[in-house]
Amino acid sequence: MKSGIDLPKTPESKPNNKDDLKTLPLPEVEKKLGTSPDGLSQAEAEKRLNQYGPNEIEEKKTSLMLKFLSYFWGPIPWMIEVAVILSGVVRHWPDFFIILLLLFANAIVGFWEEHEAGNAIEALKAKLAIKARVKRDGKWVTPPARELVPGDVIRLRIGDIVPADARLLDGDEVEVDQSALTGESLPATRKTGEAVFSGSILRRGEIGALVYATGTNTYFGKTAQLVQEAHSVSHFQKAVLKIGNYLIILAVTLVAVIIGFAIYRGDPILTTLQFALVLTVAAIPVAMPTVLSVTMAVGARLLARKKAIVSKLVAIEELAGVDVLCADKTGTLTQNKLTLGEPFCVGNVSAEDVILNGALASLAEDNDTIDLAVLGGLKDQEPLKDFEVVHFQPFDPVHKRTEATVKGKDGQEFKVTKGAPQVILELSGNTQIKNEVEKAVGDFAERGFRSLGVARADVDGGWHFMGVLPLFDPPREDAKATIATALSMGVNIKMVTGDALAIARETAKKLAMGTDIVDASGLGDVKHDETTEMAESIEKADGFAQVFPEHKFHIVDVLQKRSHIVGMTGDGVNDAPALKKADCGIAVSGATDAARTAADIVLMTPGLSVIIDAIKESRRIFQRMNSYAIYRIAETLRVLLFMTLAILVFNFYPLTAVMIVMLALFNDGAILSIAYDNVHYKNQPEDWHMKMVLGVSTVLGVIGVVSAFVLFYLGERVYHLDRAHIQTLMYLKLSVAGHLTIFLTRTRGPFWSIRPAPILWVAVVGTQIIATLIAVYGFFMTPLGWGWALFVWGYALVWFLINDCLKLLAYRILDPAGGTGDSKK
Repeated sequence: MKSGIDLPKTPESKPNNKDDLKTLPLPEVEKKLGTSPDGLSQAEAEKRLNQYGPNEIEEKKTSLMLKFLSYFWGPIPWMIEVAVILSGVVRHWPDFFIILLLLFANAIVGFWEEHEAGNAIEALKAKLAIKARVKRDGKWVTPPARELVPGDVIRLRIGDIVPADARLLDGDEVEVDQSALTGESLPATRKTGEAVFSGSILRRGEIGALVYATGTNTYFGKTAQLVQEAHSVSHFQKAVLKIGNYLIILAVTLVAVIIGFAIYRGDPILTTLQFALVLTVAAIPVAMPTVLSVTMAVGARLLARKKAIVSKLVAIEELAGVDVLCADKTGTLTQNKLTLGEPFCVGNVSAEDVILNGALASLAEDNDTIDLAVLGGLKDQEPLKDFEVVHFQPFDPVHKRTEATVKGKDGQEFKVTKGAPQVILELSGNTQIKNEVEKAVGDFAERGFRSLGVARADVDGGWHFMGVLPLFDPPREDAKATIATALSMGVNIKMVTGDALAIARETAKKLAMGTDIVDASGLGDVKHDETTEMAESIEKADGFAQVFPEHKFHIVDVLQKRSHIVGMTGDGVNDAPALKKADCGIAVSGATDAARTAADIVLMTPGLSVIIDAIKESRRIFQRMNSYAIYRIAETLRVLLFMTLAILVFNFYPLTAVMIVMLALFNDGAILSIAYDNVHYKNQPEDWHMKMVLGVSTVLGVIGVVSAFVLFYLGERVYHLDRAHIQTLMYLKLSVAGHLTIFLTRTRGPFWSIRPAPILWVAVVGTQIIATLIAVYGFFMTPLGWGWALFVWGYALVWFLINDCLKLLAYRILDPAGGTGDSKK
């Protein structure tokens, strides 16, 4: 991409920077850019795209080679590298090459899996690419915002993220939120001719604009990124990292004890250090970050197939713990397909006149569901052709109405407006009909209808209230069943709507979700601490009516303070703060760019069912990580305690450094397949039962040490094997029994209660066939033979069955309520 704007060559043009284009009069800017209010042709736009480059911030990407080399840098790689050097110094060449193989294997597996996860995330981000409304060849099209070029004419609407630096064309003033760029919290007012900058958000109004700078040439450059990345660490990641730290501290402590005893006994210091380093590497959960990222990426791809795009991977983990979901009524619980009912008319006004004037205050081009419903209510579209809309003011959340200035075929101008009935009533000032209108609105609400007030005014006269248009948005066919499913999963759905209390209650009644609806107009804001009574009312409510965006934020805040993990759906620009505040913000289908950017998950299809699918998948992912955590702790305890006790009590190294390295290599190779394993999600929100995880893993780890010493006793005292054969015997036992442990930790019930995924089965059996062949034929160790190998397999399987019974007992004692449950597929 070029560093400056290379302007089209015209006789009048001369080099100008982007600051000139920001301040020059609009006609001069159009001349400099070789464009007009009618925009560019598609051919010219493609030519300029090649000239200026795409409208995006180029990310500095590390080269693949440097990324690969980074896997050789850090505390864990350093320890492995020191072990390699020490092996070379003492000329233990088998150790040298095997440890070197481990080093490269970890780097290759980690690099490849992170690369694949990164590709998956990039593919998901591509689906969230912001589109722009651009005039090309005289027609409005919606290409990706990255294809914008200087000279393009674009259309900005409320909720849009401004895709490039632009000058506003003719139209009403708009309000622009530049807080992401400048830190200024209050929206700025911008008028025709003034500049708006890439990355800001249109808060109010609708207007055309002329693009004058794109990509890195924009005013705020790299600050105005279209896709914001979250660098937060989720609750579950923190818990997993705590486990990793616990294992590292345990490993280092026990290895320090081994080194101390070795020095006391006068063992060769270099050999002892080499062994200690290898043991530490084997005990440390090297694969944990890779397993975590692969599991998250796999889950994100599965959700993408169900039309839920994850913009922040940690949201999958947070979603597993969500116990309260605040769901928008319109489009999520209802079909968002409005139909017009029989209007209420004031005085002598006919129903056709109310609908016609409401239609004149609508704009089909905006594709707004309310506008389309009103226009669709006209029995005949011909009367609209007798009128010309001179000026149209779109709906915004502040004024809660649309307004149009219309010229009739007689040349006379008048105004029409439609919007919230109370707003239109206040505008007309006709208090005589207030009670009559409010009764009509109430009657409509009790039948589940939304109401729109319609008024008309001559240019020089006041507003006259004409009537009320009832709009019905039927519940989604799947909503009732989906809500019942959510409740059975321990997720409390709370309806959130801007509609009147009666409408909310009627909809809630039809969906069988409870009718304890709180009127949000009585709530405070985020700066206000609710009373205990009100906080309890919010917590127990089935929904909220007459909700403004600031109420959403406040509702989330109160629920979080009462120890709930809260999900929140939203679609508007003003929903963005609540979506960010929620533990898991969900932008629903058709959401504005601002809402999609603030959300953790973006839905591509309407309805609640996809959110429930996402919760189920997040809980499956949690179960996979829970299985891995128990397995990893148990295996670390098993190897470390057995090695430490054997060295301290018997002054015997039961495994060589090469054996430890191969154990770690096979473990890390097979365990990645757990990301694809079959699991059952729990019918309750997930949270981290650290006491249970540590307790179950400790039981499995300690029993593994007992079984290892029993085999050691049999080999040395009963069958009188020499120490070299005992080492091979113990290597095969720890390898086979260790991999069988994953089949114990992946279920809360008996090991056969959930069938393993084929990939997990193949990975475990495959690595153990290799481990058995190595032991039988003696690669880098004393050959054991098939007889002893089969004996070890039989011995490990017997203890596997014993361990499964002890695991069930441990769960019964530590978590009698069924905390992790294998509830559903």
